[in-house]
Amino acid sequence: MKAVTITGFGAEPLLTDLPVPEPGPGELLVRLHAAALNPFDWKVADGALKGLVDHGFPLVMGSDGAGVVERIGPGVIHFRPGDTVYGQFMNLAHGRGSYAEYVIAAENGTLARMPDDLPFPVAAALPTASVTAYQAIEAARLDTGQVILINGASGGVGQSAIQFAALQGARVLATATGDIAGHLRDLGADETVDFTAAPTAEQVLAAHPDGIDAVLDLVTAPGGDVDALAGLLKPGGTFVSTNRAADPDALAAREVHGVNLVNDPSRKELESLAALADAGKLRITIDAEVPLADAPAAVIRARAGGSRGKTVILL
Repeated sequence: MKAVTITGFGAEPLLTDLPVPEPGPGELLVRLHAAALNPFDWKVADGALKGLVDHGFPLVMGSDGAGVVERIGPGVIHFRPGDTVYGQFMNLAHGRGSYAEYVIAAENGTLARMPDDLPFPVAAALPTASVTAYQAIEAARLDTGQVILINGASGGVGQSAIQFAALQGARVLATATGDIAGHLRDLGADETVDFTAAPTAEQVLAAHPDGIDAVLDLVTAPGGDVDALAGLLKPGGTFVSTNRAADPDALAAREVHGVNLVNDPSRKELESLAALADAGKLRITIDAEVPLADAPAAVIRARAGGSRGKTVILL
């Protein structure tokens, strides 16, 4: 089978030939039809989890994918050959990922059936970005009419978060440049903040001098300064970081609830999100679709930034 692999941390992604794996007890072999690129994919390739998790090399890149169950191993009871499934397939210890024609998945892993009419590229784009967005908005503890700022709203997580917050009846402020502001308003943002015009916090404070109720920060790196954004929050507000940039103790001293969110999808959540996407209640913007042979170049382009949606590999 063809797969995009790295031979070590920081190595250049390469299209390689690997044997098709065999499912063991409790496992299934999935013939992937689409895989989605996420920033986490190349962070792992650069060694973000080095020393924390065992890595098997050559390591197939990628986590998110969608496809059809090809074969099942002994003891599998919830899935059958021919089932259409999607989820997260990264298994670092065994060198497994989703940028491949075939992948092994554990029956009890982050895998769910997908609706028959849901396109494979849309399903592949859901697991990391939309689950993160869904869990982040849940963590924000929003009530109807409350105001949330989504900092970094133009990417896959941000676009889904706008929709989930709007579904909860919140008023959504989304950072965006002018070229995508209209699209984010179409997704449910009530206001957009052009972070290139002036500091985001200054613009939000000018428009909302009494403060806002929640911040979802998708941008600030670990150790970065979140004070300006956290300073927008009313007492009792919530600051959610997807990059482990929140200091819950320091925020608590300001009467703010701090959350460092880690994507942890359940099968039930995956099924719910697929149903929302299938019903048209969750819109996924696919920025580019590329064949597997072009995936190494697509990773390089995606790392450079500027994406306005998801890049999906077609297999």
